[in-house]
Amino acid sequence: MIELNIVDETSKLKAVILGTAQSSGPIPTIDEAYDPKSIEHIKAGTYPKEADMVKEMEGFAQVFHKYGVDVYRPEILKDCNQIFARDIAFVIEDKLFHANILPDREREFMAIRDVLDKIDPKKIVRPPEEVHIEGGDVMPWNDHIFIGTYSGADYANYITARTNREAVEFIRGMFPYKTVKSFELRKSNIDPKENALHLDCCFQPVGKDKAILHKNGFLVEEEYQYLVDFFGPDNIFEINKEEMYQMFSNVFSISPEVVVSERNFTRLNNWLREQGFTVEEIPYAEIAKQEGLLRCSTMPLIRA
Repeated sequence: MIELNIVDETSKLKAVILGTAQSSGPIPTIDEAYDPKSIEHIKAGTYPKEADMVKEMEGFAQVFHKYGVDVYRPEILKDCNQIFARDIAFVIEDKLFHANILPDREREFMAIRDVLDKIDPKKIVRPPEEVHIEGGDVMPWNDHIFIGTYSGADYANYITARTNREAVEFIRGMFPYKTVKSFELRKSNIDPKENALHLDCCFQPVGKDKAILHKNGFLVEEEYQYLVDFFGPDNIFEINKEEMYQMFSNVFSISPEVVVSERNFTRLNNWLREQGFTVEEIPYAEIAKQEGLLRCSTMPLIRA
């Protein structure tokens, strides 16, 4: 059995689901794409090739093996993009939440049944239908849970709006003893530099008390300021619009001391090393073309 345990973003990782790029299918049409960055690359003829993405993900898997992490992979579905494991489920404490995602991605969840079968069924939670939520918007941080959302009246018009107000209230009800803090995110269906697809596209904690942050990803300045005050200005690495576009905030922590990052994130990686982190640099730029990176393609199960 798998005893789920996730209370933050950075404690020592013991077990994780890593998505797969195998059999990810043909290049989608513009109508089939879920985000503006993918659309940009479809139009430009630079959409990533499956072989390149498989190679990048295997490099990520090797880093996990180096640190003794148990790595689970989904069952491979024919012609199905299963890279972003964080979209389909997430863990808080000892509960796995089955995300209410776009209906045609439901089979991705069933492809992790080998893992689900190892979890106490009472610990697997399916939110009510009106609760829209994806793991990229959910960040447990000790006695806090940070959640990215969009509550505009035009919510339904945005393919990039993935977590609604009902989701915030649902998580609040599940964890009444925690501070659940929501953040309104900037959304765009057409401009990837003006779109925070998930909270982890503009914010992520690292170590024990530091964070990567992008101000323009937040619609409400007071909510952005809340995070600056929470972590402290000296502990914040502020990224610019181009760095947000490159997904600088979507790194992944194996422990409070070890961060996996894209090898081209020079400014960030240098800062992390200056703060005393070990930085495991890997190529992940092809996968980034789908507006997701290292955190998006992982779903942690156990942190010690």
